Amino acid sequence: MVAEIIRQRLHHHQITQTAFRTPSGALAWFGAIQGQDYPGAKWSLGLRVPGCTEAQVEQAIAEGQILRTWLMRGTLHLVTATDLRWMLPLLAPRLIAGNATRYRQLELDDAVFRRTNDLLLTALTNEGSKTRPELFAMLETHGIATAKQRGIYMLQRASLEGLLCQGVMRAGQPLFMTFDSVVPPAPPLNRADALAELARRYFRSRGPATVDDFAHWAGLPKGDARAGIEALDDGFVSDVIGGVTCWRPPQTAVERVHRCDLLPGFDEYLLGYRDRSAVLEPQYAERICPGGNGVFYPTLLVNGRVVATWKRAIKRGAVRLTFEPFEPLEVDANLLEGAVARYGAYVELPAQIEML
Repeated sequence: MVAEIIRQRLHHHQITQTAFRTPSGALAWFGAIQGQDYPGAKWSLGLRVPGCTEAQVEQAIAEGQILRTWLMRGTLHLVTATDLRWMLPLLAPRLIAGNATRYRQLELDDAVFRRTNDLLLTALTNEGSKTRPELFAMLETHGIATAKQRGIYMLQRASLEGLLCQGVMRAGQPLFMTFDSVVPPAPPLNRADALAELARRYFRSRGPATVDDFAHWAGLPKGDARAGIEALDDGFVSDVIGGVTCWRPPQTAVERVHRCDLLPGFDEYLLGYRDRSAVLEPQYAERICPGGNGVFYPTLLVNGRVVATWKRAIKRGAVRLTFEPFEPLEVDANLLEGAVARYGAYVELPAQIEML
């Protein structure tokens, strides 16, 4: 049964097959993907679009097709411009309420946020996009302290209120712009319809998955997660796997997998679930997130299971990928070389392999 879960997830994650030819099309399939690691988030899209290069993903972000902002669980995500307008009202109020204690610790109240929101919006409207340090400097000139995470929470709050969002990086810093300058108008969705749509995006791209998986990913109470599931159309089915009910799209003919894939550190194939045991042996969880510090290393999949971590270094016109297997690696060399070559093509550099 675990093998079937893996085959289905690889299929629905658009890893073993894909229906998409653009980064924004792949992103819309997922609803949103984790984006705190900007280079890794771009590769999450690139690996799911045949022949896609990093430059093409970057171009989609530069053109405003793809945006970056705080969404699920208060974590930075990539989302399409057309989806952000209905997702934000669904998720932001809970995130704002959940920040109440931290706001008090940082001496941030509604009066402060009204002032900072106005300053941030005015600066970006009148002067165009700016980096985080530039916005912090502007706030400081108005006597508003941004140290000790105050500035970050000001930017996040303005983003959660639908005033700002992020695009490409400039000199290693995200560029902020006004929400309305890049997010197209769209009819509002009521809460019930938004929950149903979020559930549809989640289970079509990540199934089989449980209500706990969905609630954990979305940062929603279980009651809301169940409401979203109950609103799924008849095309979705449920199975009892290991005594737990899982939902997935309609059954598809999924063949046995014999492949290698390189995932970035925060890829939805792992981070999209509360229970990751189907694809990662629990004893190796520490290897991909040492000390539980929230930083996830890039991973190597062999037949859908995580067997190693990897890192890259670009030197002398080539990208060198260094692998650290959990156990002696048993893998078809041609498959591994093919996965590495795909990554090399994505970054448009020759790729080399090194084993630790």
